[in-house]
Amino acid sequence: MYTQLADWHGPGPWILLIPLVWIAVAVLVITVLRRTVWRRHGCGFGAGYGAGAGAVTEHPMAVLGRRYAEGDIDAEEYRAKRAVLSESPRGDAKGGGAR
Repeated sequence: MYTQLADWHGPGPWILLIPLVWIAVAVLVITVLRRTVWRRHGCGFGAGYGAGAGAVTEHPMAVLGRRYAEGDIDAEEYRAKRAVLSESPRGDAKGGGAR
C-alpha cells in the first residue's frame, strides 16, 4: 500500500524561515516606534535621536526657567523673555484674519 506519507521527509530547511520572519517583524515594529511615537513623547529610546550622543532637546521655557534658577538672568530679563516665548505667533493672533 503506497501513501503520500511515505514520501514526506520532514519540513526541510524552510522551517528556518519562520523565526527569521518573526525577527524581521520585531525589528520593523521597533524601528517604526522609534521614528514616530517614542520620538514624539520623548521616551529614552527616541529622545535626541540624530542630534548627537546623549543630546536631548529641552523646551525653551524649561531652559529659561533653569537659567533664572541658576542666576544667569535676573527677574526683569526672565519676565521679558517669558512674555516673548508665551505670545502666540503672528498668524494666530486673536481678533483678526479669516477663519
